Amino acid sequence: MLLNPLPEGAGAAHDRLYRSLRVRIMHGELEPGAALTLRGIGRDYGVSMTPVREAMRRLVAEGALSLSASGRVTTPALSTERIEELASLRALLEPELAARALPRAHPALVDRLDAINSSIAERVVKHDAPGYIRTNLEFHRTLYLRAQAPAMLAMVETVWLQLGPTMRSLYGRLNRTELPKNHRLIVAALHAGDEPGLRLAVRADVTQGLRLLAG
Repeated sequence: MLLNPLPEGAGAAHDRLYRSLRVRIMHGELEPGAALTLRGIGRDYGVSMTPVREAMRRLVAEGALSLSASGRVTTPALSTERIEELASLRALLEPELAARALPRAHPALVDRLDAINSSIAERVVKHDAPGYIRTNLEFHRTLYLRAQAPAMLAMVETVWLQLGPTMRSLYGRLNRTELPKNHRLIVAALHAGDEPGLRLAVRADVTQGLRLLAG
């Protein structure tokens, strides 16, 4: 029985494997420094070495995986400097995306964000780290899609991908027991049409935890 069968749908095996691994890494299903082998991935997903090599190559190129001189592939264990750099990128890009989304933040969008927040709260109660990370990113992506800035969103998602395992570690350190307060401030700013407040709430939400981890 396969541990991680590939999703159905169009596309070559390596592309489907790449997308499946990418989601797992982004959502913090793998710890920092976790080793991945071609043979192990191929066995788990029921594919040959060729699509595994291609998927791993793409993920290394995106910074989602690290390749050592000896050929060992791991999820990145980020330095303090790297965490601070990625936090700074989030602080630059995500408030801008949120501000661009604000004119299109209709009541249905705000209701959707409230519903996602309820889902996040459920993951907190269950101490489900990957589920928490997944729904937290869904909250942000749902808002940012309204910005209609696909190039900027793609850059942000690459940052999320590089941070996925680190976010898993951060969740454990925070020992979170309630919904992030900045999510409430983001929703309130959207209700009020308050762009400065929205920028401030998003910037605080995407950097506070990471800077705690870097410290």
